[in-house]
Amino acid sequence: MKNWQRLRQNPELWSNFLLREQVIQGIREFFLQNDFHEVETPLLVEHPGTEPFLEVFETQLLKADGRKVPAFMLTSPEYAMKKLIVAGLNSIFQICKSFRNGEGESGRHNPEFTILEWYRSPGSYVDIMNDCEGLLQHLLTKTTAWKEHRNGKNSEKSGGEQRLSYQGKNYDLSSPWERVSVSEAFQKYCGVTKDVLVDEQGLVAAASAKGYHTDETTTWEQAYNQLLLNEIEPKLGQTKPTILYDYPASQAALSQPKQDDPRFAERFEFFIGGLEIGNAFSELRDADEQEIRFTQELAERKALGKTPYELDHDYIDALRVGLPPTGGIAVGVDRLVMLMADTADLREVTFFPVSDVFDGQPG
Repeated sequence: MKNWQRLRQNPELWSNFLLREQVIQGIREFFLQNDFHEVETPLLVEHPGTEPFLEVFETQLLKADGRKVPAFMLTSPEYAMKKLIVAGLNSIFQICKSFRNGEGESGRHNPEFTILEWYRSPGSYVDIMNDCEGLLQHLLTKTTAWKEHRNGKNSEKSGGEQRLSYQGKNYDLSSPWERVSVSEAFQKYCGVTKDVLVDEQGLVAAASAKGYHTDETTTWEQAYNQLLLNEIEPKLGQTKPTILYDYPASQAALSQPKQDDPRFAERFEFFIGGLEIGNAFSELRDADEQEIRFTQELAERKALGKTPYELDHDYIDALRVGLPPTGGIAVGVDRLVMLMADTADLREVTFFPVSDVFDGQPG
């Protein structure tokens, strides 16, 4: 049964879907109160992100002269937003759709999803960490008050308590959140030291010792993901949200290397109950280094058989003009709504999940 049918038959189900409205309003309130500008950037682009493991939706743009130009639905609005930082805006945010083909249909993924991105300039990933704490606390206060009003209750807490009830557990959202570096997490949960973490043979051996299948073809990245996804991430954010920061340099994406240890990068993700909510950087400002990373990632995409396209030279040009020190993050809005609605399935907070839109039956 599709959501519109379920909602028509059972009006009690509207609560989760209407809570989504409160979350989006709360996001706007938080950033406008903190002097951010809300911006809009294109969803249809010529140069989407270069992430090797993300597939895109491809179409064509018909030009006035009849030419057909390859066009893609974006995987993230970050390139365009950082061009606006270079142009002169400082603190900006955006709520928009993003698209990732092949994401599958599950309680945590949908090929079309709503993303929140914000950037602080001047700023760093530490500033974004603080923003995350403030935003989640604001959303909890707002949605708790809305639920109580909807249920005809009057709260005596006056917004002071910052406890989120999610899937039978309580999480303390008050500041400060737990902050753990990737190297500390590998040491704590896997017994892997920092030096072993960045050593290819050493990390593969550590994964093997943990019982994971490895052979002579196993790469550092495969061993890293085995340990991170299975031994570490499920244990994060169990009583308070956890900020996992300072990723190995090979996982830097668009983040700045750490000055005191360039084996690592100023990147973090944050988790609640083992659920990853956002991915943040101190943004890379070196145009030459960014071009090298893009070129390597596009080559890896080609090797993996992903849809080919060129890198965004306009973004490289913007970096050459000069991106000021900037912190930025992408957060899944659907997952924020899941948290506030206390559901483990994003289909319970998305009016038209992909399974409702594409039934797979012949037309």
